Amino acid sequence: MEYIVGIFTNYVLICAFIGWFGAQFIKCFAYIIKSHSFNFAVLMSSGGMPSSHSATVCSMVVATGRLSGTKSIEFALAFVIAFIVMYDAAGVRRAAGEQARVLNQIVHDISTGETRYLDKNLKELIGHTPLQVVVGAILGILIPLVVPVF
Repeated sequence: MEYIVGIFTNYVLICAFIGWFGAQFIKCFAYIIKSHSFNFAVLMSSGGMPSSHSATVCSMVVATGRLSGTKSIEFALAFVIAFIVMYDAAGVRRAAGEQARVLNQIVHDISTGETRYLDKNLKELIGHTPLQVVVGAILGILIPLVVPVF
C-alpha cells in the first residue's frame, strides 16, 4: 500500500502528469474551438501543438531540479532523457510522419478507391515541429514552478 501512496504523492510524477495532461488539454480545447465538437481521440493522440512529450519531460526535469538540485545525478538523468525525447519528437518522429503522408498519397494515387497495400491510412501526425517542441517545453518548465513542492 505504501508503494501506491508513494506514486500518487511523488512530486516529480505529479508535475510530469500535469505537464502531459495540460498539453493534451490545450490540444483538445483547440480542437473543440476549431471543429465545434469533442473528440476523445484528440485527448489521447500524439503530435500537434503543444508537444505533450516536451511538456512532460520538461516538467520532470524542473521538478527533479527543485527537489534534488541541479548538481544531482537525478537531475542529470532527467535532463538527458528530456533532450533525447524532444530531439526524437522534432526529428525522427516528425520525419516518420512526413513519410506516412507521402505513402498515403502514393497509395491513394495508385488505387481507384480501394488500396491493396494498406487497410487504413498511416498515422501522419506523430511528430512535432520545432515550435511545438519549444511551446511544450515552456509549458513543462512553468508547471513545476507553479505547483508547490510538498
